Amino acid sequence: MSLNNWKNLNQEIIACRKCKRLVNFREKIAHYKTKRFKKCKYWGKPVTGYGNKNGKLIILGLAPAAHGGNRTGRVFTGDKSADFLIHCLHKVKLVNQSTSKNKNDGLKMYNAYMTPVLKCVPPGDKPTSKELTTCFSFFKKEIKLLKRSKIFLALGKIAFDACIKFFKQINYIGKNDKMKFAHGVTYKINNKLTLIGSYHPSPRNVNTGRLNSKKMIALLKKIKNKIN
Repeated sequence: MSLNNWKNLNQEIIACRKCKRLVNFREKIAHYKTKRFKKCKYWGKPVTGYGNKNGKLIILGLAPAAHGGNRTGRVFTGDKSADFLIHCLHKVKLVNQSTSKNKNDGLKMYNAYMTPVLKCVPPGDKPTSKELTTCFSFFKKEIKLLKRSKIFLALGKIAFDACIKFFKQINYIGKNDKMKFAHGVTYKINNKLTLIGSYHPSPRNVNTGRLNSKKMIALLKKIKNKIN
């Protein structure tokens, strides 16, 4: 793994302005803010991955949250989805603390790396197919740099489908292979890699009971046993 390769990729991601709708939206949010964070300086740019680049577990989310990653500049940081996910990761000792509030809070990931499939926050959390395709080039470069990856945990169907697309493009699975998303579904990609699906820890999924901490912690425990 070359540190220069990572540096160049992250600089390229942060400087990206290819999707006009996303650029306008992320910058509008950063300018007007929300009442709770009026005094905060917003990041308002694409968000790169974070964690242990030699980790065996790769956690994939959809995109930065409007007042989470788009504000703090770090994926799964400063919003309710982050609160839920980091709490669960801490319970199974995959991170060093139970909260993820800002870039300087000392969060460390053990044997794990997390990144959004889409690097900019989309309106209504609904990216267009063109936006996903445009951002997919960054996703591919990032995944190829994660040389020690063993398990891909896709949080939500969009992240799951992005993994399937990637594995098909590099011929790890057949073009016609059918893999359906569900919580806890596990697919052996080859002798080294495994893809696991999970409901996204969004407030909607958590508030409706579709996903709870008990269910997520149980899944993370199984994953941790596989990567140890």
